[in-house]
Amino acid sequence: MIETSQLRLLPWRSPEGKPCYLSTSDPDSRVSRLADKVEEEQIECGNVVLEGAQEVLADQVAGEVALRFALTQAVLSLRDVLLVAHSRGRRLGAVGES
Repeated sequence: MIETSQLRLLPWRSPEGKPCYLSTSDPDSRVSRLADKVEEEQIECGNVVLEGAQEVLADQVAGEVALRFALTQAVLSLRDVLLVAHSRGRRLGAVGES
């Protein structure tokens, strides 16, 4: 059995909401490249959501619906970016352990 510390945490979840892992050390594998692309898209999306949320917060007349929408999107983006950070942090730790 492979230890989860040797697996790459992927930036998406299973249909059941469970973490997905990749068992390869090849950074050029098809799934590794896809995961890299998804991570970059999630980070960029987080930047866009942050800008939008800042605009809503700066708008003194923004209503409850706009504020709730901005907060919901910020929470979803934060969840994704934290998953990317966790995954990358695990990989950095694995590199240092070699």
